[in-house]
Amino acid sequence: MRALRRADGPPINDPAPSRLSYRVERLKLTPAFRFGTRVVLPFVLVAGAIGYWASIAENRQMVADLGTEIRDAIAGRPEFQVKLMAVDGASPRVAEDIRKLLPIDFPVSSFDLELDEILETVGALHAVSSAEVKIRTGGVLQVDVVERQPAVLRRGDRGLELLDATGILVGPAPSRAHYVNLPVIAGEGAHDAVAEALELYAVTGPLRGRLRGFERMGARRWDVVLDRGQRILLPETGAVQALERTIAMDQAINIKLMSRDIVAVDLRLPHRPVLRMSDQAAQQMRQIKAFEAGGE
Repeated sequence: MRALRRADGPPINDPAPSRLSYRVERLKLTPAFRFGTRVVLPFVLVAGAIGYWASIAENRQMVADLGTEIRDAIAGRPEFQVKLMAVDGASPRVAEDIRKLLPIDFPVSSFDLELDEILETVGALHAVSSAEVKIRTGGVLQVDVVERQPAVLRRGDRGLELLDATGILVGPAPSRAHYVNLPVIAGEGAHDAVAEALELYAVTGPLRGRLRGFERMGARRWDVVLDRGQRILLPETGAVQALERTIAMDQAINIKLMSRDIVAVDLRLPHRPVLRMSDQAAQQMRQIKAFEAGGE
């Protein structure tokens, strides 16, 4: 309130506010000022107080201990206890391997079980194609397993091993006698061409009783290995069709190609097959030709 002075008398008080007070009053009426004083300022004060309180190490430790006590109290309740593990879908050998890899001391709280780590551990087994891990009602750690199915036997530096149809290792094989119905493969890169080996095995038919296996040559093509040291050398492409033609020729009347004294049938050049005879048969052939030449 300002004081006014009459020209001929004492000063009188002006009821109008000063310019500064007027501006302050106008500022208080703005939405931003009201929001700042009602929301922002209290929040800043509270956050500052909490930050100062949390900056003290003893206070932080007290909160951590309290959280641990609450968690332990909840985790220790009977409804959260896991009492045993069930493994379904696995053979006895694989189930035993899983139990050895997961040495869990039951009973254990479900809060202490890392299901992702358990799933990763189980899935790392060669014999496991896929797995699922969950906690079942009743306090049971359920492990469902889908095993890889052996498709071939691979003979290598580590002995006999089982591979599935995609060439992935399933596990070691105790002996050939345990898997008489599976074909044997060997050679460099054989595991990368399991699918083709299975196709070849499917058409061996009449020769299967004499079949010893398939050997990968130079990681490029297959040799069919038979008993008596005989081989069928297949081309890099069209191997299945070439083997089918050879078997058809072998089964033709009065031919019985693979029953003769032949070491190998070379089909690497599709339009020029070559028969390799044994040394004894070659010697006899030379003698016959020499006799015929002399007779003439």
